[in-house]
Amino acid sequence: MNSEHKMEIFACRASKDFALKVVDEMNKMRKPDEPEVFLGASEVTAFSDGEFQPSFNDSVRGATVFIVQSTFPPTDNLFELLLTIDAAKRASADSVIAVIPYFGWARQDRKDKPRVSIGAKMVANMLKAAGADRVMTCDLHADQIQGFFDFPVDHIYASKVFIPYLKSLNLDNLAIAAPDMGGAKRANAYAKDLACPVIICHKSRERANVVASITAIGEVEGKNVVIVDDMIDTAGTLTKAAEVLMEKGAKSVRACATHAVFSGPAYDRIANSKLTEVIVSDTIPLTSDPNKDRSKIRVASLAGTFGKIIKKVYNYEPISTEFIF
Repeated sequence: MNSEHKMEIFACRASKDFALKVVDEMNKMRKPDEPEVFLGASEVTAFSDGEFQPSFNDSVRGATVFIVQSTFPPTDNLFELLLTIDAAKRASADSVIAVIPYFGWARQDRKDKPRVSIGAKMVANMLKAAGADRVMTCDLHADQIQGFFDFPVDHIYASKVFIPYLKSLNLDNLAIAAPDMGGAKRANAYAKDLACPVIICHKSRERANVVASITAIGEVEGKNVVIVDDMIDTAGTLTKAAEVLMEKGAKSVRACATHAVFSGPAYDRIANSKLTEVIVSDTIPLTSDPNKDRSKIRVASLAGTFGKIIKKVYNYEPISTEFIF
């Protein structure tokens, strides 16, 4: 490890389990002469009115501090990250790197109608105001969000774990599908690596989270189709796309989506859908509710990928090879 200053890794409450896996993976990678990596001790003091105050139990003076937190709802998760960054800067950390496996508010990346906010830009501004020096995240909803930041952004792709999994299935007549026109670039990247054709699903919406209709463009009959996307929210688009693809003669339909937001009826929709399985990453923890059917859901961990990038960033090593889509 870098001998000039120390590395400290902390986690906010929503991503503590993921951070523990990252630390475990980093220790598996370390050389015999490198010190063991530990998750730093921190705590959050809660007040009766709903306010809370994060604090570090370990000194971070002069350290490179990595703070792990996905910013999925509720908004408290984002605000806890901001307060923790501020606490690190006020405790004289040399630099603070926000490790945000799931960057929430990313769907608000432009003005798609009059008089609306651009939430992704506002969150970028808040992270800078809190004192972040760098952000590490995965599969942003739109690549251009990197340009909202005035400091470096390390953008990791979940394809690093999804493509090996898909190859291990040894599916014949494989085809990759984009759930909408916006996902065509991602689908093309997967299809190129897997040497298979692309299917584009064109959808029209009645309103947010409500899909009116979906049309599949491309050769579907007899194909084992894998729909790739950056996230699954209510699973309305995904399950409707799977139904349309099966009606058009698909042999099977699977899905790979990085962020398992799974709000509202998502679990029930997936369980009752035509999907064979849904592969997601662990950027957002799955529900612990035993009443939710998770039998079709598989989790591919990104902890090793994040651990490798954290180690390289800390040691000022090149990371360009880690960003192949």
